[in-house]
Amino acid sequence: MKLIAPSLLSANFLNLENEISMLNQSEADWLHLDVMDGVFVPNISFGLPVIEAIHKVAKKPLDVHLMIVNPERYIEDFARAGADILSVHLEACTHLHRCLQQIKEAGMQAGVVLNPHSPVSLLEDILPYCDLVLLMSVNPGFGGQKFIPETYQKIERLRLMIDKKELPTLIEVDGGVNLQNARDLFDAGANVLVAGNAVFNANNPAEVIHNLKK
Repeated sequence: MKLIAPSLLSANFLNLENEISMLNQSEADWLHLDVMDGVFVPNISFGLPVIEAIHKVAKKPLDVHLMIVNPERYIEDFARAGADILSVHLEACTHLHRCLQQIKEAGMQAGVVLNPHSPVSLLEDILPYCDLVLLMSVNPGFGGQKFIPETYQKIERLRLMIDKKELPTLIEVDGGVNLQNARDLFDAGANVLVAGNAVFNANNPAEVIHNLKK
C-alpha cells in the first residue's frame, strides 16, 4: 500500500479552499493536518474551527496529527470536527493505551507518533492497538526541514516488528519527504508519505503527487 498525504501546513492559507479542491481532484489519498499548540512544539498552527471548515469541502480522509500536550482532553472535539485518523505523540501521553482507546471509541483510527529521538522499541507493547505509527523524520514544529537519514533504519525496524506480530498497522513518515527519497522510504517499509513543501511549492502539485505515488 502506497498512500500520499499532502500536508496542508504548507498550503496557501489565503487560498485554502482552492488548494483543497486541487487535492480532491488529485491522486492524494489523505489530507494531513498538523495541530500545534506552541507548548509541545515551538510553533502554533491551526485548531478545531479550521478543521471543521476543511471537513466541509474535503473529499479525502482527514489525517490529523496532534502536536499538543494533554491530547486526551480534545479527542471528542476532533471527532466532531471531522477527523478520520487521529495521531498523538507517545512523548505527550502519560496513559497512551487509554488515549488510543478513546480515539477508537470516538469512531476514528488511532495513530501513535514518535519524535526522531524516540526508538521504535518503545512501541513493543502498544503496537497491537495502533492503526498507524507516524515516524517523524524531522523535529516537529516547522515545515521545510531537512530529512533525518536515520529514519530509514527506524522504518525497517518498525516494519519487522509489525510483520512479526502479523499486524495491519500502517507506517507513516512525515518530514522532508520529496521525489528524491520517496522510493527509498516505500522500499524501507513505509505505507504513507506526508509531503508538504514538495507538493505545495511545486508548479504542478497534482503532478508531484502522481509521481510520489509512482
